Amino acid sequence: MRYEPIPSDLFVYNREKFRQYLKPGGLAVFHSNDIMPTNADGTMGFKQQSDLFYLCGIDQEETILVIFPDAKQEKHREILFLRETNEHIAIWEGHKLTKEEARQRSGIQTIYWTHEFANIFNELAFEAEYLYLNTNEHLRNSSEVQTRNDRFIRYCKEKYPLHKYERLQPIMHRLRAVKSTWEIEQIRTAIDITAKGFRRLLTFVRPGVWEYEIEAELIHEFIRHRSNGFAYMPIIASGANSCILHYITNNRQCQAGEVLLLDVGAQYANYNADLTRVLPVSGKFSQRQKAVYNAVYRVMQQAKDMLVAGNNWIDYHKEVGKIMESELIGLGLLNRHEVAQQDPDNPLYKKYFMHGTSHHLGLDVHDYGSRYHVFEPGMVFTCEPGIYIREEGIGIRLENNILITENGNIDLMADIPILAEEIEDLMNSQ
Repeated sequence: MRYEPIPSDLFVYNREKFRQYLKPGGLAVFHSNDIMPTNADGTMGFKQQSDLFYLCGIDQEETILVIFPDAKQEKHREILFLRETNEHIAIWEGHKLTKEEARQRSGIQTIYWTHEFANIFNELAFEAEYLYLNTNEHLRNSSEVQTRNDRFIRYCKEKYPLHKYERLQPIMHRLRAVKSTWEIEQIRTAIDITAKGFRRLLTFVRPGVWEYEIEAELIHEFIRHRSNGFAYMPIIASGANSCILHYITNNRQCQAGEVLLLDVGAQYANYNADLTRVLPVSGKFSQRQKAVYNAVYRVMQQAKDMLVAGNNWIDYHKEVGKIMESELIGLGLLNRHEVAQQDPDNPLYKKYFMHGTSHHLGLDVHDYGSRYHVFEPGMVFTCEPGIYIREEGIGIRLENNILITENGNIDLMADIPILAEEIEDLMNSQ
């Protein structure tokens, strides 16, 4: 791993919270992600399953975590299974965790090799009344790929048909939505690295630069500061591309007079940052571009003020929509009388602002959290309103990461330049 070790206290704390949600006789199992294939004998880089990492901090393939508070033997109340190494693996793949290294990272004392799992789990399963199993229940999940967790569900239901089964995801969505101080520290580091990458661009962007050259500048800065790389596929969108919400081709040359929308973030210790800024390619916004930019900025500031404990997802987004309507009317994009007569289930502002304003942020960029839970201290949200005028080739989105506290909120990206005049001054500072 590139990142500095995370104190095992975090994972001990997370497991203690988790155990409180299990029914008596409940046994929970978490599997790591697969190493995904490409073609021939190729593979993608490994990305750990975020629930497993949250509970034990192990960043290695073929890992299994078992939590069974009512196990007959005390040593089996939390168990970690690791891939056993050998000389061949050491030569071809490098170092794998020893049992002692895994103990230090996770705080778990009982560790077996993964090939021992079937026999040990069989013994534990017959002690358990409930088997808690994991699958992806994120509302935006659309993957058709079968995971190790999915295969294990099928295995258990065939081998233990008379057990009672429970879902792990409702527990994990509840727990992971609220971040501890250890987690916030990792997010802050990811944000700090992201800020370094963004500042690098302020004197690099100019007419004639290609979007992929900008991407290269960012990845250079991210990796040299121990990041795993991009938290998600970077959006480097110039001109009309700035109106494509998930544009990731990044292969166009930036032209004078255009805006450049940058939606990028670094990942650090599996935690993510999520930043969006807009730069004038020529170093100065046109009057129209600045008007749209400042409208988005005003919406962002008012939306941030509503990211406070006690508010809720549905009312928050409804209020942001009203603020955006007013700004779009001021820009001449909506008609006040038509807005007054609009279908409330299909508001007119959606033509120019078609996505949500905020999402949870953490181990996943679109992190866990129910839209029906009120906002609580410790939650981290993005705040990212935007206006996209396709007929004018102007797409403006601004995004910061916001931590909710007991006394309001903290903008974790407050030190990253955002005012239009500040952006212009920094771009022309050479």
